[in-house]
Amino acid sequence: MTAGRMLDLTLLRGSEARRETVGVRELVIAGWTGRDPAAVERHIAELEALGVRRPASTPIFYRVAAVRLTTADTIEAVGAASSGEVEFVLLRHGGALWVGVGSDHTDREAETYGVTVSKQMCDKPVAPAFWAFDDVADHWDRLLLRSYIVDSGGHRSLYQEGPVTAMLDPAALTGRYAAHGLPDGAAMFCGTLAAHGGVRPAARFEFELEDPVRERTIRHGYAIEVLPVLG
Repeated sequence: MTAGRMLDLTLLRGSEARRETVGVRELVIAGWTGRDPAAVERHIAELEALGVRRPASTPIFYRVAAVRLTTADTIEAVGAASSGEVEFVLLRHGGALWVGVGSDHTDREAETYGVTVSKQMCDKPVAPAFWAFDDVADHWDRLLLRSYIVDSGGHRSLYQEGPVTAMLDPAALTGRYAAHGLPDGAAMFCGTLAAHGGVRPAARFEFELEDPVRERTIRHGYAIEVLPVLG
């Protein structure tokens, strides 16, 4: 593999957990993935009023450099206008589909003039553990996404929470991206939930994917180090 990102991940299937270095050469950020078309249209209109351009299609698939993927616990961002958002993440590796959780960290100022540019500007943190999709497929709609923001004083607040059913299911979503689904060596961020109190930056962002049926959760978090804007 000549380009992409190598990630040290824990892959969990059944009762087995194995550490593996996984190569990702294709990173996709899926946007406007809501199952309710009317709700998607309302949200598009809300963002248009704030200056964010209407997407060319719904859903839409933004390509981002795979090197933006990271499992680090700190990222750097230029300026103080970026923020995270929790998303379930699909990974095709070794011929199998895996599911994890990540944050589509995005520059909100850049988003108003170019969503594709804004997606490319920030690292995309992911938790370093993935479940075999086959292990959750029969109860997929029971999975829950959740995120928290932590301010500079250490106060932690619930930021997002809801079921994965807010977004298109994995087969429908990946089928719209490619006729044969997600290719091997590809990862896809699959859409997010509304933020309690509105989208805003924080000193630290924490996120998780909960499986209440198997009583397990994948969690991760990262601090944001703000770099100065000098001109």
